[in-house]
Order: sequence, then structure tokens, then C-alpha cells
Amino acid sequence: MSMDEILKWRSEFPILEKSVYLISNSLSAMPRSVYRKMHDYAEKWNNRGVRAWEEEWWAMPVEVGNLIAPLIGAYPGEVSMHQNVSLLQAMLISCFQFTERRNKVVYSDMNFPSVTYVYGQFARALGAKIHLVHSKDGITVPLEMMLRAIDERTLLVPISHVLFRSAYVQNVKAIIEKAHAVGATVILDAYQSVGTMPVDVKELDVDVLVGGVLKWLCGGPGGAFLYVRPDLQTKLTPKITGWMAHRRPFDFEVGRMEYRTDAFRFLNGTPSVPALYAA
Repeated sequence: MSMDEILKWRSEFPILEKSVYLISNSLSAMPRSVYRKMHDYAEKWNNRGVRAWEEEWWAMPVEVGNLIAPLIGAYPGEVSMHQNVSLLQAMLISCFQFTERRNKVVYSDMNFPSVTYVYGQFARALGAKIHLVHSKDGITVPLEMMLRAIDERTLLVPISHVLFRSAYVQNVKAIIEKAHAVGATVILDAYQSVGTMPVDVKELDVDVLVGGVLKWLCGGPGGAFLYVRPDLQTKLTPKITGWMAHRRPFDFEVGRMEYRTDAFRFLNGTPSVPALYAA
């Protein structure tokens, strides 16, 4: 792609007319099209009212996920949209049982702190034993230390693809292979990699991938995404759940939960529809 082809997109980001914007690693510059999308959302709500759920909104968490899927090498129907990665991690933790034989969780001190808070509070309360792999230089995570920490007692390995503090790219393929060799599940946080480098969930053979659109995908706050390897979908049963995950949500069955077998399985309560429009 030539420089001229790149520069033609500059006018699509109004903030660039008055600033040099260098913090898309935190929040992207807003695309001009967001104005139109927010107007479309307001018009739909105003004109269609409750009918908007049936006509568009109910399916949006997976339909928007279908737009993300090609960016990570996934297929349609394999990606769902959620509010944020912290809640996603809690939902994923709730799918597992921490037993005396297998209760170890391995991650590094270079993970995004919000994720470590969830594991430190929620996973520990469920019986997890955290093994923290320390960075020696505050930039990288020694691969050999990570691989050595993953053993037959390891249940979960929640790791970052690109470290938010340093932009260091971890060798996630090697970590996934070691985890699978001992029967552990890898939850890959690709928040800082999707949109900046190639990511292929099939080639990596990753179990679970989480990420978000507010940074490099220019989608704004409130849009996180989840991929679960298809053969694992029905094996994982979230205890943090809600009516959108139910096979028959509009039957309003009190006390009876019957999970869907597709990407809706990992949804819970009412989604953030404005965020899905922006995404």
C-alpha cells in the first residue's frame, strides 16, 4: 500500500485535524463514521422501539463478532462481543473447577493488571493457586521460565500476546504447545496484537482468545470480543451467565438453565447495543 493510499484515510479521523494522536494503544482516534452509526442507533430506538430487539439488536453480539472473525482467522459464528476483557476473564474462570490435583494458574507480572486482579480475587476464591512468572527487565517475559512453570498441575495459562507495557511479542505458539502437552488451557489476550500484527487462532491452535476494539480496531469503548475453539464450546459451561445464553430465553423458565451450543453460550445479560454500533 502506497503512502497516498494510507493518507487518504487521514480525513476519516477528525481529531487528526487538530492534534498529533499517538495513543491508539489506549484509545483509538474516533472514525468519522461513528457519528452516523450513533445516529442510526438513535433512529432505530426512536422509530422501532422494542421491535429493534427482534429486528437487529438481539443478534448483534455475534453478527458484530463475524466482522472481527476474519481479523483473527476465525470463522463466522465463532466470535461473540462482550463489555470488557475483565468480565470475560471472570466468565471464563467460572467455566473451570480448581481441584487439588489441577489448580495451578500460570501468568506473568507483565499481564494487564486488571486481568491479574480478576485471577487474584475470583480465581483464588475458587481454589486457584497462582504461579507468577516475573520479568527480569520489565520488558520481556523469559520464555524458558514460562515453559518451566507450566506443568501437570496447571489448569489455566492466561497470557498476553503483546505486552501492554513494552510491546514485546511473546512466543505464544511455544507456550500453547507446552500447555496442551500437559492438559492445560490457554486464554490468550490479544488486545494489543489484533490490528497491529497477523493473528490466526487456527494456526496457533489457541483454546480461547480475548481482545477488544477500542484500541487498534478503532471501535470505541465497551466492545470486547471472545473466540472459543469450536471443539471446546460445549465443554465449557459458564457459571457467570444470563438469559442470552439460554436456548429459549423468551420462555422465561424460572430456575432452569439450558445453554445454547454456539457463541451465544458465553453471553449473559443485556448487551451494550451502542457499543456494538460503534464497533
